[in-house]
Amino acid sequence: MKSKKITSIPGLFGGMNHYDENGKLIGYSTESIFGGTNHYNADGSRAGYSLESVFGGMDHYDEDGHFSGYSMDGVFGGKTHYDEDGQYAGYSTQNIIAGSTFHGDVDNDHPSLFDNESDDLDW
Repeated sequence: MKSKKITSIPGLFGGMNHYDENGKLIGYSTESIFGGTNHYNADGSRAGYSLESVFGGMDHYDEDGHFSGYSMDGVFGGKTHYDEDGQYAGYSTQNIIAGSTFHGDVDNDHPSLFDNESDDLDW
């Protein structure tokens, strides 16, 4: 299992742009007109979406609408992320200026966020 770091910063025209450890754009997210957030790969193909959970936090779904995990507010700020089985998947911290950085582990069962090779989102 290897560590994964994804940095998200506000885009020029709204939404959030997501970058890997090397600064390469791997995807972006925009607010949905129906509420929640839509997620896209760098090539513009849909990667999934997130909706506010009834119990707080956000529920995440892949592009086919299958539940892929959830995020909750962290005890010390940021967010704590869990996979579809409720297992810890990582955490996000707020950046000093804007946006956030996801820190998590990636393996074959938990592919990376916006991975074009995968049908799953990993939060």
